[in-house]
Amino acid sequence: MRHGVLFSVVLCGVATAIPAVAVLGSATGRSASERASAVAGGDGPARDADRVVEYRGLRVPVPAGWEVHDLERDPLRCVRYDRRALYLGRPGPEPACPARIVGRTEAVHIQPSGGSAPPPDARRVTGASLARLTVPRTAGHEMRLDLREAGVTITGVYGTDPAALQRMLRGARLTGKAAPRVPEPARTSDPGPTPPAAPETAEAKPGTAEDAPKRWVRGKGFDTCTAPSLAAMKAWRPSFKVTNIYIGGAARGCAQPNLTEGWVREVREMGYRITPTYVGLQAPCGDRPQQFTAKNAAKQGRKAAVDAARKAKALGIPAEAPIYFDMEAYDSRKRACKAAVLRFVDNWVRQLKAEGYTPCLYSSVSSGIRDVGRATGISKPEGIWFAHWNGKAEIYGDPYIPDDWWRPHRRIKQYRGDHDETHGGVTLNIDSNIADGLAY
Repeated sequence: MRHGVLFSVVLCGVATAIPAVAVLGSATGRSASERASAVAGGDGPARDADRVVEYRGLRVPVPAGWEVHDLERDPLRCVRYDRRALYLGRPGPEPACPARIVGRTEAVHIQPSGGSAPPPDARRVTGASLARLTVPRTAGHEMRLDLREAGVTITGVYGTDPAALQRMLRGARLTGKAAPRVPEPARTSDPGPTPPAAPETAEAKPGTAEDAPKRWVRGKGFDTCTAPSLAAMKAWRPSFKVTNIYIGGAARGCAQPNLTEGWVREVREMGYRITPTYVGLQAPCGDRPQQFTAKNAAKQGRKAAVDAARKAKALGIPAEAPIYFDMEAYDSRKRACKAAVLRFVDNWVRQLKAEGYTPCLYSSVSSGIRDVGRATGISKPEGIWFAHWNGKAEIYGDPYIPDDWWRPHRRIKQYRGDHDETHGGVTLNIDSNIADGLAY
């Protein structure tokens, strides 16, 4: 637990002592341009801010009620998109994220670019142009900025309306202080030699006709909110065959600091099979604020498929690989809502096939999976990943869906929700899965 050190913040001319943990903690020993500190006023507007945070020569107004976290002092902090927060610095290689976070609100993450090339989806901006910045509505409810004058990359996400995020970013100003050069971080998770895989009865024996890679996989799997480090994946490999990654979407709740094309390649080389999953807009009768509607369900289903295919390609996931859409549980007793879900899924399936990928679906066995399975007149996903947390690692025999749906080799079951497990000396918070289904 962090200790609460006090320091002063000037508000309306009055010096007020507040706990450092409410802002960033003690800044003692850090250079002025690297320091993140609460300061009064600033060069730009901060109409709804109760303080301004300075980081690497960039002053950012922090709206009232937002958390502020220094990742360099708290490297285990999970960069969560479901909380209004400002995150500063590079996250550690193994952030302590819960297994499942779905949904998002406004959040901002600012980290040093280290002189490396900006992310391919980053928009180049200058300090002078921030005041006129426009945050567009996008499929992923997210934008990334390359601010080279400060040597930082800024990631901003929003819940349903980008206006609040836009106001915050427009209020950011450069102070004129030169930010120190931050070298590229050393590789923190060298996977080393791949450990031998645990024996699995479902895998074809060498020399048989089925020795070539299959589109499906059978075995134990796990999923967690943010992709673990390569070191953690190596430690867990003897115990698991399948892992999930959340590649994007308007309701994806965690940042993905480890997830790159190289991560995907190296994890595959360890022997894992992967289920890429896109967490887009949710059902209009669900409990997440990011929702499609009865009127735009078809359009949003197609839009999600286009964005999911783009995200998969950026990670080096080849054509024909499966991509699962994450449709969280909803009240399927509401007919209009259920009809909207079926239109969305129908268009997700059609468009993703047109993009060259294999459309699949994750949902609760008692809502999305059952509704799609019973439906007629729609295009159906080629594989399913169903959630039924009854603790039974059994693919078939579920009371909610007949055994002749999605078989053979087209089912994955999530049978236990978020809990901690330790393998190879590494502890993660995960959901547990058993697979006999499609995977990359």
